[in-house]
Amino acid sequence: MITNFGEKSTKLFEKYMPNAFVFAMLLTIITGLIAFIWLEASPMDIIRGWYDGFYSLLEFGMQIVLIIITGFAIALSPFVKNGIDKLTNYIKTPQQVYFFVVLIGTLLSLISFGWIVITCVLARELAIRIKGVNYPFLVACVYFSGGSWVTGLSSSIPLLLGTENNYLIESGILTDIIPTSYTLGSGLSFAMMALYVLFAPLMIVFLIPKTKNIKQLDDMLEDKTVKKELSIKEEAFSMNLSYKSVSDKLNNGVLLLICIVLMGLTYIIYHFYTNGFQLNFNIMIFIFLITGLALHKTPMRYVIAMKRSSSNVSGILYQYPFYAGIMGIMLYTGLGEKLAEIMASVATIETYPFFAYVTGGIVNFAIPSAGGEFAVVGPSIINAVKVIGEGLPANEVTAMISRASLSIAYGESLSNILQPFYLLLVFPIMETGIKIQARDVMGYLVIPFVVFFIIQSLLITYIPL
Repeated sequence: MITNFGEKSTKLFEKYMPNAFVFAMLLTIITGLIAFIWLEASPMDIIRGWYDGFYSLLEFGMQIVLIIITGFAIALSPFVKNGIDKLTNYIKTPQQVYFFVVLIGTLLSLISFGWIVITCVLARELAIRIKGVNYPFLVACVYFSGGSWVTGLSSSIPLLLGTENNYLIESGILTDIIPTSYTLGSGLSFAMMALYVLFAPLMIVFLIPKTKNIKQLDDMLEDKTVKKELSIKEEAFSMNLSYKSVSDKLNNGVLLLICIVLMGLTYIIYHFYTNGFQLNFNIMIFIFLITGLALHKTPMRYVIAMKRSSSNVSGILYQYPFYAGIMGIMLYTGLGEKLAEIMASVATIETYPFFAYVTGGIVNFAIPSAGGEFAVVGPSIINAVKVIGEGLPANEVTAMISRASLSIAYGESLSNILQPFYLLLVFPIMETGIKIQARDVMGYLVIPFVVFFIIQSLLITYIPL
């Protein structure tokens, strides 16, 4: 029954799921029509909001690009490659591939959502070495494993709530920061973490497609001729002049690199000493950059690694502004606030976490950014929770706000697996040399979505903070 349902879901996505960029264009039109029909926003207001939002997430889009290429550069280092080589010696069957890819992927994503690129490198290497791996299903496993980021160190909504003078405090919605003991350090967060790390790998094993007509990586490669790519070290050496030169000594020397790495390490220590264990996108990118430099040992090798890492990130560069434009429509026409108000108006003290969870999941299809989405719907939901909790002690209201905020984050993260945008984190590595689209992958994620929706709904409602 599970196999049949999975096959039917895959066929439906193959038939109806357009290219990820076309999906973004459709969402733009649909969002504009909803604002026009429901809120009676004028076409010019919609278009102006779309344009005003179009460039509002450029910084975040560049952060995503840098997370990908700096993380990928680490994955290309000899240290990580040797680690992957040793790990693959213990994984022998397709079932073990799926299990360990999800397990390792969830653990890596707890550190940063950008580390999904290391999972991609591992998964592709396993698909090359082990016969019988259903490659589209493996891509789905990689993508699904990234969902654990919402309980980890780069979870943007808890980090925002714990940031001094954030926009919620400046606008009077909150009076003070919400400590991480209420969010990432809560019992609910640890329960959700266990769901991803312990339950998800086992669930994936039960969902392995039983069909015999699987698509292996070898079968999908467009160019089946074996081409031995130069190692990064070999390519760097090949670029040297035929005689000794100062430029080659600088390019391949370690002294300059050591100085930069020491400067970077000094700042990283300073950052955590002065801010505590506070992570944000910028410091994560900086850590990745300095770590990559250190692991590649010379400037030229790192240049080559970064060139290889950035060879296929065009999808993010041109698609993210369209999602920022959708966010602009929802923000400037009041559509996002209206959706949050409707959800909040029917919520009670027992049901508000579920409604916040559903809101996070629905709005994510239009705004696939936890931080961007929270900016649109978070204030309305927090205000509604404050009304629901009126008369309760301050610490209980804070706990309610934390639960609602976490629920938005969990809903947003789960619906990502049915929203193709963040496949752009995976495809630059997983689609090398083959033709694969979102529609080939998304059908395998329907059952995991349903199972996790049910379990997460129960957890956010009943697990205490």
